[in-house]
Amino acid sequence: MRLTSSAFEHDGFIPRRYTCAGEDVSPPLSIHDIPVQAVSLVLLVDDPDAPAGTWDHWIAYDIPPIAEIAAAVASLGTSGTNSWGRRGYDGPCPPSGTHRYFFKAYALDVVLGLGAGEDKASVEAAMSGHVLADASLVGRFSRP
Repeated sequence: MRLTSSAFEHDGFIPRRYTCAGEDVSPPLSIHDIPVQAVSLVLLVDDPDAPAGTWDHWIAYDIPPIAEIAAAVASLGTSGTNSWGRRGYDGPCPPSGTHRYFFKAYALDVVLGLGAGEDKASVEAAMSGHVLADASLVGRFSRP
């Protein structure tokens, strides 16, 4: 499985539009080679370079096995709660320096069936033993 974006290349800089310095909308994503037996997808986006530890920007689960996620998507599967305490996408917004943002997609053999608002740890625990394939895409961003 591979995860790509038409907005930025792996290890490239994320355009301002998809960050707190711009429109703060989610970037377009393409998920390639999803296993045919996949029942659902999970998408996690986090910043391991955050000063207080890994900062979660987007948690979405029970996503149908779709190959394309449009930019500025209004809803995607079931939304978890990010590190700001909100549901949905909150883009890169580092306090200083250049941070790395890990976009991670997982193909699962089940629908997790969790309620809305779960945190990343709960989603990862529920995924355990059900991951068929995974892919990641890293983008970078620094605020001017």
